[in-house]
Amino acid sequence: MPLAPRLPAPPETLAVLEESYDRVLRRDPGEPEFHQAVHEVLESLGPVLAARPGLATAKLVERVIEPERQIMFRVPWQDDKGEIHVNRGFRVEFNGALGPYKGGLRFHPTVNLGIVKFLGFEQIFKNALTGLGIGGGKGGSDFDPHGRSDEEVMRFCQSFMTELYRHVGEHTDVPAGDIGVGGREIGYLFGQYRRVTNRWEAGMLTGKGALWGGSAGRTEATGYGNVMFTHEMLRRRGEDLDGRQIVVSGSGNVAIYTVEKAQQLGANVITVSDSGGYVVDEKGIDLDLLKHVKEVDRGRVSDYADMRGASARFVPGGRVWDVPADIALPSATQNELDAEAARILVRNGVKAVSEGANMPTTPEAVHIFQDAGVAFGPGKAANAGGVAVSALEMRQNASRAAWSFSRVEEELSAIMTNIHDTCYETAERYGAPGDYVVGANIAGFERVAEAMLAQGLI
Repeated sequence: MPLAPRLPAPPETLAVLEESYDRVLRRDPGEPEFHQAVHEVLESLGPVLAARPGLATAKLVERVIEPERQIMFRVPWQDDKGEIHVNRGFRVEFNGALGPYKGGLRFHPTVNLGIVKFLGFEQIFKNALTGLGIGGGKGGSDFDPHGRSDEEVMRFCQSFMTELYRHVGEHTDVPAGDIGVGGREIGYLFGQYRRVTNRWEAGMLTGKGALWGGSAGRTEATGYGNVMFTHEMLRRRGEDLDGRQIVVSGSGNVAIYTVEKAQQLGANVITVSDSGGYVVDEKGIDLDLLKHVKEVDRGRVSDYADMRGASARFVPGGRVWDVPADIALPSATQNELDAEAARILVRNGVKAVSEGANMPTTPEAVHIFQDAGVAFGPGKAANAGGVAVSALEMRQNASRAAWSFSRVEEELSAIMTNIHDTCYETAERYGAPGDYVVGANIAGFERVAEAMLAQGLI
């Protein structure tokens, strides 16, 4: 897919970006998600390179695109029946110019090097926007924890950390959780790190339990942060969330706490989903019931519909984007909201779309929303709440402190407001008012580029 610059720039500048993108396609074949993430950023950078040609001369684009380090390793483990399995582990330490590498671990059968690179590349700019002094990285494995016993998950995590521990630490690389990696997995990973290093290094991993170095509000952070960002986008337009009809995709932590924060601000959230389909609840999602189904029973959204009664119906195999709403908050996985879905949402009068997941909206869908005047919050800005609270957890660990939930939420709100304002103001400065994609990409790139220039040829 050729680059389609979002803003005008001289031909020589566009040639630099085209050459950089072509280089990625040649050197990293078979990694479409990584190509898509790079493509989306490069489309925004023409005006920056035109205004500051020294960045092109110093090969900053080429350097940012290339990971500083890519680690891939074997993870052997034994199931409860004694059968041996071999999975593949990854950690991509993408850019450490602003601080130690920071980014989650994803355990899911779809994980491969290209997926991890896409997530790590996005993480560079997301982390830069927080202003909290953290670099970008990501990792994971093609291991699937679903259906596995606690003992099997423990054995896998121990084997995974037995290799990974060589590459992480509070001043080097600080992993967290992502899809398939929750409190259980974080506990097993931390325990093995402590065992093999003989160090209590709380700041080497975030998402920990509250009793042993974790932060209040970490579970809620990504969902809360996305709603806070959405609120700021609407506020700029003289609107708010009160009384709005919202569709949310997904039913994991991000979706659950997106529902919670949106309801706190007066919105009516009417959908959640999983791989089997979605639920429409005209009375609004019953949050307590949803938490019970997903967090206690580990059930499906179809179970929620069965237990909820007449107000809820389950639609097998469908997509929440078919349901008319004022606001859409994609909170499940990459590329779940395509051009067809975007057209349906626009036709039904959607006013704002904000990404709770990583790159859930295809490039074609983003352009449809923006052309229709829909406020669009890109994930590298809108879902930065999770990594922001992870960085706050690191700060608490460094001072041996534990903050209250209210303090963490207050800090998170200030961070998300600052991210929004930074994106908004950067877009205006470069002649693209209201384009949060341009604002996020340029602001994140400028911060990383400045740090790299100051540190020499790194």
